[in-house]
Formats: sequence, C-alpha cells, structure tokens
Amino acid sequence: MRDFYIAHEEDIKAGKTTDVYFIRTKKILVEKGIHRKVFADVTTTSLPKGWKWGVLAGIEEVAKLLEGLPINVYAMPEGTIFHPYEPVLQVEGYYKEFGIYETALLGMLSQATGIATAALRTKIAADFKPVYSFGIRHMHPAIAPMIDRSAFIGGCDGVSGVLGAEMMGEKPVGTMPHALILVVGDQVKAWKYFDEVVEPEVPRTALVDTLCDEKFEALMAAEALGERLTAVRLDTPSSRRGNFRRIIEEVRWELDLRGYEHVKIFVSGGLDEESIREIVDVVDAFGVGGSIASAKPVDFSLDIVEIEGKPITKRGKLSGRKQIYRCENGHYHRVPAGKKLERCPVCGAKVEPLLKPLIENGEIVAELPKAREIREYVLEQAEKFGLGLE
Repeated sequence: MRDFYIAHEEDIKAGKTTDVYFIRTKKILVEKGIHRKVFADVTTTSLPKGWKWGVLAGIEEVAKLLEGLPINVYAMPEGTIFHPYEPVLQVEGYYKEFGIYETALLGMLSQATGIATAALRTKIAADFKPVYSFGIRHMHPAIAPMIDRSAFIGGCDGVSGVLGAEMMGEKPVGTMPHALILVVGDQVKAWKYFDEVVEPEVPRTALVDTLCDEKFEALMAAEALGERLTAVRLDTPSSRRGNFRRIIEEVRWELDLRGYEHVKIFVSGGLDEESIREIVDVVDAFGVGGSIASAKPVDFSLDIVEIEGKPITKRGKLSGRKQIYRCENGHYHRVPAGKKLERCPVCGAKVEPLLKPLIENGEIVAELPKAREIREYVLEQAEKFGLGLE
C-alpha cells in the first residue's frame, strides 16, 4: 500500500502509467503475429495561448524511458526552439516494442515543454532581468524536481526547490516567508535573525509587506541591515495592491533619498508575463510562481507516418519521414528526410539538421547536457533569433 498517489520509476518503465488501449493493442499484435516496423513523429499542431514558438524540454527523461528498447529515436536537442507542425522527436521500430510508452513519453515532453516555454517568455517579458521560479507549491511534490528543471532550462536564474536544485547541481534560491516574521513577532528582529543565522553567501533580501506599509518596512530593513541588505521583496497581496507600480516607485524613491541606492527591488506574488511587462522598468528581479510552474502543457501527439518503409498516416497528418533544418538566421524548413538542404531557401545562409540520433538500437548515443548548459543554449537562441512575445 502506498501513502501517496504517485507512480514510481519502475512503474513508468514497466508501462503501468499507459492508457489501457495501448496494452490491448499490444496484446492483439502479439497474439495475431503482426510484426511491422513503423516510423512515428511527435508533433503539436498548436501551442498554448497562441504562442508562436516553444522550448523543447523533457528529452533526457524520454531517453531514459526508452533506453534498452530495440528501437531508434531521433530528436531535437533539449532546449531547441521549435514551432507547430515540426517533429521534435521520432521513433523507429516495431510498434509492439514501444507503443505502451506513448502515454508516458508524451507526458514527459508536454508538461516540461509547457513550463520551459513559459519560463523563457517570462524571462523575455522581464527584459532578461533575474527571474526565479517559486512555483512548486502549486503542483504535486512528486514532480517538483521536473518543474524546477524545466523552469531553469527555460531561462529562470534559479529555483526554490531543494531537491530540484540538488538534482541539477545548483543551489536553491529563496528569501524569507511571512511566517518567519509572524512567528518572530517583529520585522526588524526577523531580518536581523536571518542575517545572523543564514549562511553569508545567501543574499539578504528582506520581505517588507507583512505588517506595515511597504515603503516604511523597506526603510526599516535598510536601517537595520545597512550595506548588508541586498534587496527588499514586495509580495503585496492583490487586495492591498491598488496601483502596484506606484507602490514600487515610492519604495525606490524613499530608499534612494536616504542613500540606499544599492538596495534592489524584488517583487513576487501572482506575476505573469503581462503583469511583469507593466513594471519591468522599475523592478530589479522577479519571483514567479504558478504562471511558470502550472503552465499549460503543450499538446504533443505521436503519430505513425510510415509502415515498413511506405509513407502512411492518419487524416490531418503528414506522412513520411521528415527532417527540420534551421539556418543561422533562424529560418526553419521541414523537408522529406531524403532531401538534403545545404543553404536556406530564404536567405542563403548555412543550415543544420535539428533531428539527430538520440537512441540507436536501445543505446543512448547523444550527449545529455547538464541543465545549466541547456539553459545557456536556450538563452543564446532567444538572443540570436530575437524571440518576442507576439
């Protein structure tokens, strides 16, 4: 008997998290002796909220899921920017060998990609100022590390989750909760206790909206900690915000007027890309919760596009093997797999194929980069290709 309603790793690898009709399909194929090699594409026809591009995430987990199966897998590198109708992953093999893993495979890609995409969009909205993911409290703790990893590779500068950060080789990031101030019973004492007890390498960011007006608490914190104070955090509840921008401007003015120009303004609480854009010019850093951690999954599907070397697929899909090429200027081209592109048809720049071997006959052959390397790749693409929020 389990205490929590979660699947263990061995359950997932055993195919127990699949939809039952895949089990029945495998049973039929085995009992009727149907042994056909297929080629399948993983694509989406649209992105949440009409987004024009996505950040591919979840590839490492899919590689670990399918490792050891007698199949070949091709995929875009994790962190690659993609668009609707572009295959991001392809599977080649006998369907009965991998069909039961479709549910888990799609889930791994869909949720992680949604989170990573929301993270990069948030980072862009913040003009690439520091953005931290504080949202694991909105989701089941069993997937907290996946959420943190997806948010981080999507562009967040840090994550609050202890285990998620540990699994990535990073340090968790956080400030202080209202609970600390309430239990201590005094804001100034709470800030000073934090300064006295917490490791010196942790930035001193004082929460300044618990009991009094934000600008007065900000000044109290600055006077209490002086040069050791890194930032003040405003987590003002919506019922008290009114004009949040004006509150932030008041805090900045009062701090500067008294010589505390070094103190940064950190805001959190119900932020998303739209609200961030309204205050980005008066804020130094953002703590973002549900709009990243609870981002809508990307609706990926896995569709057979070839059987025994012959193109075939269901209605509404494109049959046959494909390759996606991208040029140095960010133009994408989908072509039949047998067609080679050397130059971009639009601008003449060199192109590279994005779908590359991930697994060959059950063995992982691609490098699985660390989260920080993927994050750097994502931000590099965002800058190079001038990604926007249209």
